[in-house]
Amino acid sequence: MTSNYRTCEGREIHYTEWGASGAEVVVAWHGLARTGRDMDHIAAHLAPRWRVICPDTIGRGFSQWSPRPEAEYCLAFYEKLAVSLLDQLGVRDCVWLGTSMGGAIGLKAAAGSLRGRIRRLVLNDIGPELAPAAVERIRTYAGNPPAFATLRELEQYFRTVYAPYGWLSDPMWRLLAETSARRLPDGRWTPHYDPAMVQQFVHHPRDYDQWAAWDALDVPVLCLRGEHSDLLLPEVAEAMRTRGPRAVVATIAGCGHAPALNTPEQYALVERFLAGG
Repeated sequence: MTSNYRTCEGREIHYTEWGASGAEVVVAWHGLARTGRDMDHIAAHLAPRWRVICPDTIGRGFSQWSPRPEAEYCLAFYEKLAVSLLDQLGVRDCVWLGTSMGGAIGLKAAAGSLRGRIRRLVLNDIGPELAPAAVERIRTYAGNPPAFATLRELEQYFRTVYAPYGWLSDPMWRLLAETSARRLPDGRWTPHYDPAMVQQFVHHPRDYDQWAAWDALDVPVLCLRGEHSDLLLPEVAEAMRTRGPRAVVATIAGCGHAPALNTPEQYALVERFLAGG
């Protein structure tokens, strides 16, 4: 893995890169209040065959925080960042693997400015319509991030709020905490993102209503749905099977929103799809 930075649309964007530079590309994009390091496990698994690019969205991880949160924390600007990053990296086409918000960016881009360049799309517990109750739940915890005196307390918070991710080993939880923590001026630990990113839901309230984009897609789609997901409801997943690109929907047992992409079963589903199966 290498850690890298590019200036995209005037903003510094951090990304990690795995695998060989000449290989086919997988863009692995994280969820709303997370960072690109969530993709470490699946990126390491895919790296022997694929070049895997894992960005930190603006306002998350080591990427710059937006000076214009009301305008730039939205799918349209995230799409512009993706186009700029891929252009700078010389990526002509790719497979897009996105968890939650990262999948929504890929859906929008595959039907929009990256049409013809995204060859396959993997959506991890996200679709063209979100359950309002789940959106409110996520807004509540993401918009008011807590702070803790110790990193172990922050890790315990993550273990609680992200319990729907399913199984993670103790080292995986520790890695998740250490790669998504930042210190406040008073020395306490808090999640590593700009709380203003939830302004997306205020200034762009229909950002995630994407049925028009869904119906315009012309690429194969795999949707991984957590068995107990409260964000991607069963009826929406079923509609994704029957309209637009007619996704293959796989249910991940023992998970809610969203599967952590860290088990042999999940690796196998993604690899089979990437190989055209």
